[in-house]
Amino acid sequence: MAGEQRPRRRRAAGRAVVLLALLLDLCCGAAPERIRYAIPEELGRGSLVGPLARDLGLSPAELPARKLRLSSAEKQYFGVSEETGNLYVSERLDREEMCGEAASCSVSFEALVQNPLNVFHVEVAIQDANDNAPRFLQDNFQLEINELTSPGARFYLGVAEDADVGRNALQGYELEANKYFAVEMKERQDGSKFAELVLRRALDRESEPSLRLLLTALDGGDPPRSGTAQLCINVTDANDNAPVFAQERYRVSVREDTAPGSTVLNVSASDADAGTNARITYGFGKMPAKVLQKFMLDAETGTIMLQEELDFEDTRAFSLAVEARDGGGLVAHCEVEVEVLDVNDNAPEVTLTSVSSPVPEDAPAGTVVALLKVRDRDSGENGQVWCELSGEAPLSLVASSGGSYKVVTSSALDREAVSEHRVTVVARDRGSPALSSRAALVLEVSDVNDNAPVFEEAAYSAYVAENNAEGAPVVRVRARDTDAGANGRVSYWLAGGSADAAPYVSVEARSGAVYAQRSFDYEQCREFAVAVRAQDGGTPARSSTATVRVFVLDRNDNAPRVLWPAAAVVAGESPPFEVVPRSAEAGYLVAKVVAVDADAGRNAWLSYELVPTSEPTLFRVGLHSGEVRTARAVSERDAAKQRLVAVVKDHGQPALSATATLHVVLAESLQEALPELSHRDIVSELTLCRCRDLRRYENLSSPSVNQHVADSNFCGQQAGGGREQEGVSK
Repeated sequence: MAGEQRPRRRRAAGRAVVLLALLLDLCCGAAPERIRYAIPEELGRGSLVGPLARDLGLSPAELPARKLRLSSAEKQYFGVSEETGNLYVSERLDREEMCGEAASCSVSFEALVQNPLNVFHVEVAIQDANDNAPRFLQDNFQLEINELTSPGARFYLGVAEDADVGRNALQGYELEANKYFAVEMKERQDGSKFAELVLRRALDRESEPSLRLLLTALDGGDPPRSGTAQLCINVTDANDNAPVFAQERYRVSVREDTAPGSTVLNVSASDADAGTNARITYGFGKMPAKVLQKFMLDAETGTIMLQEELDFEDTRAFSLAVEARDGGGLVAHCEVEVEVLDVNDNAPEVTLTSVSSPVPEDAPAGTVVALLKVRDRDSGENGQVWCELSGEAPLSLVASSGGSYKVVTSSALDREAVSEHRVTVVARDRGSPALSSRAALVLEVSDVNDNAPVFEEAAYSAYVAENNAEGAPVVRVRARDTDAGANGRVSYWLAGGSADAAPYVSVEARSGAVYAQRSFDYEQCREFAVAVRAQDGGTPARSSTATVRVFVLDRNDNAPRVLWPAAAVVAGESPPFEVVPRSAEAGYLVAKVVAVDADAGRNAWLSYELVPTSEPTLFRVGLHSGEVRTARAVSERDAAKQRLVAVVKDHGQPALSATATLHVVLAESLQEALPELSHRDIVSELTLCRCRDLRRYENLSSPSVNQHVADSNFCGQQAGGGREQEGVSK
């Protein structure tokens, strides 16, 4: 029953202390980031420490998302339940093993939560349980006391060790009842309690040559625990004077970097006796093995020397018990207190407890991206540490409690400028010389869609010759997006343009290549514009547009077209003709060939020439004007009927041409020309010409011709002209 009640009392005490700690935190305005619990040592694994999630303000529903976990550079004595968020014991808690003789014992660690990232400091105080009994360093004490020793003499018995603290630690000594000796307890400045054997009445070797007494050490636990040792006292013959130390207590300070073999202190004692009874040898009293390993004592000179290196972080002070024994067996005791002075021999330790990487580039300033802990095992200024970030990055350090720091963003991030930040956390103590340590921190920046595609050119111009094939490439547009992944993947499509421009071209979504949808005709459309939109794959998507202006280049695909002389004669009609008087001189204007070309530029520049004949050339044509004139004066040898073929050429490559035929009659008057013409020729000529002087036809012999002239109001020497377009050729 007692064994079962004891754990219950411990759990109840733990809960009471936790509640008291929380109430004190609330009343005293403690920082909400620190949670304190108190539990007794030796709790079993799985024992409840406290409702950590509830004390952090987290509901059970939040636990999966917040990912509550513990982080500590030390041994993991505790764990946290993923389902309930309760803090429980995961390792055996032995206060004496964890904290030694320290008055207070606690375990500190951090509780981390995500989304958002934050850290809370947790401290669990380990309360002592009376699980250790006092223990003497030896089971038997051998003392030799001269029978002439005066009452009141004291004999050092050493210290009983008790690993517990407080009331559970060593409280006193008791000696088995006897008529000669009593035991008294004395306390050193370091708090250790040692026993001295006090002689109450004179000894008589003849009546009692030896004594065996039981020495008991008691602690203050409930119930108390005890340890015993046997005192074996031999009463020796007279040696009147015991050695006397120059000082009852020696004090010395030694730097922790003092080399082994160095002298720590010299102790000295004197003895008023003579001979062998005055010969003094020095030695250490009963002390823990740890102390005896560190120091050695010269038995002849009393010089205390360092035997092993000291470590301030391990032990800050030593208490040495030194004995001086004369040749007669009398012993004197003194105490040597050795203070270890700290030197700056420990560099700060930097531990990255959590890093949130990658961080989105739109994270606001002040976002926590990493947590770190810094500590220095030295003390004083040697243990005071300050931290800084080395390297160019928009990051800063924010100090938290207990040597913890938060790394936060100090300004906006831009992945397109810097996709990865590398900084070094530098921790430096205030010792002289200062020691430092470094830890690398790499922070990746993840992309958000904050950049729209940008075209290489705001406007594109493309030149495409007409009569192109369907699907022919026109131009390639290109837009770049500095974002990454889908945010930087650009696709293209048409987004409008000039009227009826869309059916002409299409754009390939991935490459930005613009292709012709149809064959272009310069004579129908000489230029058009379309708008191409580039859009990325982000959410929401970003886009931009560019104008593509397509200029259609002319090809020589149209032959000249003769407007005058008129088109081919209607079937059944005679070809028209021109009448040139035989008296015409060189340069006489016969007719003018009029032609046009639907092409443009050089393809529409026209030139005129006459097809050569076997007869000496009577006519010529203007190269650019198309005017047909007599090249010389008309002679009697020239045939009355002349047939001229005019060729009209453009300047394309290759050149295209058309021909026109002129029929010329050499006569002074129409009446003179009539014999050369048939009746149908005359009617046709009179029908096609405009008359200037009807009277010139009055003497014509043909009644039908006269009647046609009168009806038509046509007349004149040059009233009609025979003109015939004979075709188009390339």
